[in-house]
Amino acid sequence: MSGLHHPLIEPDAATIAEQAWIEVVQRMDEVYSELVASQLTLEAKHRELEENHRFVHGVLSAMSDVLLVCDTQGVVRQVNAALTMLTGRDEAGTVGRALADLAPDGPQRAQVRALLGAGNAGIQELELPLAREGGGEVPVTWNVNALSDADGRYSGFVAIGRPVGELKRAYAELQTAHEALKAAQSQLVQAEKLASLGRLVAGVAHELNNPISFVLGNAHAMARYAAKLERYLGAVHAGAQREDVSALRAALKIDRLLADLPSLTAGLMEGAERSGAIVDALKRFSAIEDNVGQQVDLSQTLRRALHWVSRASRISVGVETRLPDAPVWVSGSANQLQQVLVNLLQNAYDALEDQPDPQLTISLDTSDQHVTLCVADNGTGIAEATLPHIFDPFFTTKPVGKGTGLGLSISYGIVERHRGTLCAHNLATGGACFTLTLPHAG
Repeated sequence: MSGLHHPLIEPDAATIAEQAWIEVVQRMDEVYSELVASQLTLEAKHRELEENHRFVHGVLSAMSDVLLVCDTQGVVRQVNAALTMLTGRDEAGTVGRALADLAPDGPQRAQVRALLGAGNAGIQELELPLAREGGGEVPVTWNVNALSDADGRYSGFVAIGRPVGELKRAYAELQTAHEALKAAQSQLVQAEKLASLGRLVAGVAHELNNPISFVLGNAHAMARYAAKLERYLGAVHAGAQREDVSALRAALKIDRLLADLPSLTAGLMEGAERSGAIVDALKRFSAIEDNVGQQVDLSQTLRRALHWVSRASRISVGVETRLPDAPVWVSGSANQLQQVLVNLLQNAYDALEDQPDPQLTISLDTSDQHVTLCVADNGTGIAEATLPHIFDPFFTTKPVGKGTGLGLSISYGIVERHRGTLCAHNLATGGACFTLTLPHAG
């Protein structure tokens, strides 16, 4: 019995074959499904590749700079539309040719050979003309960079160029724009200077009034003396008696007049010189100055600026100055530095207009390397939101007609050109402090 097969336990050959066929069909379905999924993925990748290709082609076509890609032997592999337009050759007539064929005969082809000999030397800049189809050439400035394959091996180079004529035109336009910007900046500086000068008019008028009044008084006295002298000399020339001449001399006080003439003349000279000095100072302040290599006594310049600003102010401010007796030398433009100081002092006086007890503290300290000037007031200070913008052009918190918004911005630029710094902060006791630092030239 042990050697017999039970028909219900062991399947026959037909059953085994049927099961095998079912497994084959199932596997074929799986393989087909995988094949369909792979086909869909491949089509999606193909569309993505086509889109990337169109994108790259669009970028290359839109480039205004000329581009070419060469292999290690100097054979052109790719160019863009800008290059074909520049040379007059289509892409089919350029790709596959040696780079040397695109350059004119002579030394230019030697440059191409040197470029190929450099191998993967990295970025190079050179000027190499391209030959035009039908004759002629166009100079081009190139930027050449080595090209590597996926394994990091040198596989050629990419060259991007721009016609020299276009570069020259762009440089000329840039130079013109730069000159226009410099002229505009100079005009802004001068406009701000004249605005500051306008605010000093009241103080200047007072300064001029004293010597002019002195001159006028002495001139009237000289006119009276001239009339007396004319009357006296007329009697002398008319041959009057000695007694009459002596009596007239005493009556007209000729001796006193003659003794007073030197002091009158000296007074006239002093008043005229003082008036001339004031006008000369105003002319220097308002003039455009090119000499920026002067030795400037910052202490004396500060005193002069404080004198003008205090004279022009409508309020009386208590000023405490801590200035050294010796000159404090810096290098730069006396005119421009005075403009900075006048602006800082005017701003401080403006901040004190509504204060019940306006006080201003000015200190000037020196070290071997730097000179530091601090102008501190006891006003309301600068709003925290405003503080980061006070040196911005045209930014002002003053009412219309009281500020241009250029003073601090121009002052900041002047200080920077003098290799210094200008900053502001609020004081813990109230008020604001502006700090000017310049290199010490003493």
